[in-house]
Amino acid sequence: MEGGLATNNGSISETQNGSLCDVSCEDSQSALLFLGTGCSSAVPNARCNTSLLIDYSHGSGEHSYILIDVGKTFREQVLRWFTRFKIPRVDSIILTHEHADAILGLDDIRAVQPFSPTNDIEPTPIFLTQFAMDSIAMKFPYLVQKKLKQGQEVRRVAQLDWRIIESHCEKPFMTSGLEFIPLPVMHGEDYVSLGFLFGKRSKVAYISDVSRFPESTEYVISKAGARQVDLLILDTLYKKGTHNTHLCLPGTLDAVKRICPKRALFVGMTHEFDHEQDNKYLAEWSQREGIWVQLAHDGLRVPLDL
Repeated sequence: MEGGLATNNGSISETQNGSLCDVSCEDSQSALLFLGTGCSSAVPNARCNTSLLIDYSHGSGEHSYILIDVGKTFREQVLRWFTRFKIPRVDSIILTHEHADAILGLDDIRAVQPFSPTNDIEPTPIFLTQFAMDSIAMKFPYLVQKKLKQGQEVRRVAQLDWRIIESHCEKPFMTSGLEFIPLPVMHGEDYVSLGFLFGKRSKVAYISDVSRFPESTEYVISKAGARQVDLLILDTLYKKGTHNTHLCLPGTLDAVKRICPKRALFVGMTHEFDHEQDNKYLAEWSQREGIWVQLAHDGLRVPLDL
């Protein structure tokens, strides 16, 4: 299913039954573009991973494009969604963790960088933890090499400026004019992945890989804690039961009730979800609980006043 969401006041539009609807968007407005909303094995199995592109409008006609995660189907996402929404480049990259579904498209970043036969281009800033950096250095040594060795032939590879961030809510960082607050979450019992809180006027929390929230992280994004977020984008793998590294729908809905965002969109679903039918169920849940919740989908464009 393809489509987008927009209203002139920056909120997410919906029909009377709570489903998403397509409306025209203003080019001057910031927006979130869901490049992929499927699980790590992809939906269908040869397609998209979870990934988000932030189209940030600086208010003067200038836009910056911030990519969260570069999964193994990034090339297909560029061919399908960058062309459709006329995304000209990627200005900066943020990685949630170093698993395959977040990093295996790094080689294809060169496709959205300026062409130079000698690679004499400005590197794209990429923000990640030291743990992720160490892992990527082993997987992609040619992408982290600072200087060519004597006599080494110039190769046209992605040019990246690696910048280390900390897994701590009190250690924000800036890129492309936006501040991001890291949101450490458990992705299994012994692995920390990052979500991110961003937005100056509308607050967005993006958490794609999570099985459990530390209290300190939940406090930062919950209505009963530091703030009520305008939009929570949250992991949900299966419709029933539990999973050791991801939230599933019952746990995701419990988390939404605790955090109490104004609105929520779910990502990371397997193909056991029926998008239309399950969104009807979520619309009914939203009516009961007073929190608007729906499944996201690939190519979904959400204009926001960031």
